[in-house]
Amino acid sequence: MAQGFEQLEPVLEQHGYRADALLEVLAAAQRLYGYLSAPLLRHLADALHLPLSSVQGTASFYHLFRFQPPARHQCLVCTGTACHVQGAPALLAELRQNLPRADLEIGEVRCIGTCSGAPLVVVDGEVWNQQQASGLRLALEERLP
Repeated sequence: MAQGFEQLEPVLEQHGYRADALLEVLAAAQRLYGYLSAPLLRHLADALHLPLSSVQGTASFYHLFRFQPPARHQCLVCTGTACHVQGAPALLAELRQNLPRADLEIGEVRCIGTCSGAPLVVVDGEVWNQQQASGLRLALEERLP
């Protein structure tokens, strides 16, 4: 076993080191380590007896996997139909232009499923309803000193 990935061993054992469990193992690895580093992907390829290119290709195909450490804070703007119509593009533009911070990841999510609160934003796992561009920027500046 590669040094540093001991927490992943029970997951690999649970799935019998089977190649067909790659997605489940990738998801568990990201939950455990925060992101999929190059050494971690190599470890998974070895443990599952898969070519590294297959592991990297699968991981890069799915948007939920990340290859860099996450920022300290995350702000996800819903871009589903109701949120789009209610101003999600303006929210994203405001945040990306006026709140560039190394400790804040600004991203998009297709649907949160609470359309009545559109436009929705998820800040560090907390859903914020009916956001407006300038108010959202100010609230984030207050919350994330």
